[in-house]
Amino acid sequence: MSADNKKTLIVIAGPTAIGKTELAIKLANFFSTEIVSADSRQFFREMSIGTAKPTPAELDRAVHHFVDFLPAEQFFSAGDFEKAALATIQDIFTRADTAILVGGSGLYIQAVTEGFDEFPNVPASIREALNEALDANGIEPLANELRELDPVYAQTADLSNPQRVIRALEVCRFSGRPYSSFKTGISKKRPFKVIKIGLTTDREKLYERINRRVDAMIAEGLIEEARGLKDKQHLNALQTVGYSELFTHFDDKSSLEEAIGLIKQNTRRYAKRQLTWFKKDPEMKWFEAEDEEGVIDYIKDELKK
Repeated sequence: MSADNKKTLIVIAGPTAIGKTELAIKLANFFSTEIVSADSRQFFREMSIGTAKPTPAELDRAVHHFVDFLPAEQFFSAGDFEKAALATIQDIFTRADTAILVGGSGLYIQAVTEGFDEFPNVPASIREALNEALDANGIEPLANELRELDPVYAQTADLSNPQRVIRALEVCRFSGRPYSSFKTGISKKRPFKVIKIGLTTDREKLYERINRRVDAMIAEGLIEEARGLKDKQHLNALQTVGYSELFTHFDDKSSLEEAIGLIKQNTRRYAKRQLTWFKKDPEMKWFEAEDEEGVIDYIKDELKK
């Protein structure tokens, strides 16, 4: 596929609970195309309620890729996603002039739109050792090691995310160099145009949406879903908001009320980090979450250029 084919990737980004799924479906229908999910938590089959996956009814309204396609045990990095998503997007472009990339995982969106720097191939044994250390002692000792080995990366990284910490640490340990030293900041040229849409709203309204969503998840059976996954809580995929707080409750370390309160609080914090990440992107065009007409008009204008 050459760069002059007039193919366009439309990116829909923003914090959790902002309404990305609904807008993506409407855009997919409007432009007669398909959706590529860049939500790294929705990849895993076992995690549905706690990741706010598109419902069966929503999945019927538009073709979605990368939802519900991996077992929780499978490691799937942003680099793995880059390769797989680009192949899928190229396939969609054989049927349509546009494709929709939607999600709140900034690293995975960056992987597709800009690519990654070349990092060394780290032996699996190093990652296994780090995962064993995580299981035995939790994330904090690993986060402290990363702060020591790569203070530059540690300043911007989400040190509560085991996958991010382990990925950086394995490169540090194997290469003897800071993870950040491999990052050139040079984007890879993609053979398609990219239009980036960011959804936002005022903080009070967003936090209200988040709280309502968590209440809805509880009503839909999140507690039972998490209980069924407790024996897999050591997996990277499950060390995430909505599950880890309930695992702590199941171990009698908090009440159910406290666990639900923490899910809401930690989801709000996650949303704040998502906005911070996306706000750094100068190519992102921001819209109020309800402004669907404005988004469509903007995309139509951009497609004419």
